[in-house]
Amino acid sequence: MKVKQLSIFVENQPGRLAQLAKTLGDAGINIMAMTIAETREFGVVRMIVADIDKAIAALKSGGVTVTTTDILAIEVDDKPGALGKALDAFVKKDLNIEYMYAFVAKRGTGAILVFRFDDMDKAIAALKGSEVKVLTFEEVVALQK
Repeated sequence: MKVKQLSIFVENQPGRLAQLAKTLGDAGINIMAMTIAETREFGVVRMIVADIDKAIAALKSGGVTVTTTDILAIEVDDKPGALGKALDAFVKKDLNIEYMYAFVAKRGTGAILVFRFDDMDKAIAALKGSEVKVLTFEEVVALQK
């Protein structure tokens, strides 16, 4: 139940993020979640979009370097202790989290946590039998409707 995210490499310059947003907006693509990791000269914009193929085509036609990365999206209750409880499953399997970000869905009360692990299959297996809901790409997209 891996979800695809876009990873976009951009120069760390004024207006670059606005240009990405405009390109996707002009193509009718909704950005559902986004995070930016930056260095002095370059940044990596990671985002989840509803139509990944259309987004890639739009960005590449604009000369943007874009790749896809597998991530794990889970839904947890939006209450104290829920994150810690979810992370316990990963600790028990000695999994390393490469990065994480979160967003809140339009429906329900859950928070959506997005993870990249050094071993994605092991991370998914770690949640089997737990109370944590692992989301498919289709379920992530449906959260925004």
